[in-house]
Amino acid sequence: MAHGPRYRVPFRRRRSGKTNYHKRLALLKSGKPRLVVRKTLNHHVAQIVVYDPNGDKTLVSAHTRELVRDFGWKGHCGNTPSAYLLGLLIGYKAKKAGIEEAILDIGLHPPTKGSSIFAVLKGAIDAGLEIPHSEEIYPSDERIRGEVIAEYAKALREEGEEKYRKQFSGYIVKGLEPEKLPEHFDEVKARIEEKFGE
Repeated sequence: MAHGPRYRVPFRRRRSGKTNYHKRLALLKSGKPRLVVRKTLNHHVAQIVVYDPNGDKTLVSAHTRELVRDFGWKGHCGNTPSAYLLGLLIGYKAKKAGIEEAILDIGLHPPTKGSSIFAVLKGAIDAGLEIPHSEEIYPSDERIRGEVIAEYAKALREEGEEKYRKQFSGYIVKGLEPEKLPEHFDEVKARIEEKFGE
């Protein structure tokens, strides 16, 4: 650790690697609500957050668990199709709450082209939110619909039933054949759009 009369101890959240304050300040200077997207191994979370001197305020939030509970999603909640559907859901919720624009806040996640974080962004934009972005960062339509997963499942099944069942046990337990994920994605997307009158 550095020593000396000019050494300044960083803020606690900076020391623990939770907040990049330079990045946060740049986002706050925009004056727009932030679309905060965070991912874990099995889920994605999205919130519309505004700055307040006493602590940030969450105006609208959505979690991939809502896709399972309210819209019958049977796929994995940590993949690209579920991330897109979450973006669509948060976008419609934000529009319903009177929020028209936002700025993307991905925190400490690396901005990797085609990542599921940007699938959430695409879903929110498709729902009608205005967010500054470049379309080059989106995942492909095949990945968003889950076609890549479906193709992999078909290939794995040809190799052997045991390997296939082990890899996709979560889907099979919920009653979804992974080869039919794109069709299931379209069904859930239609349910979300129907709920919000789109």
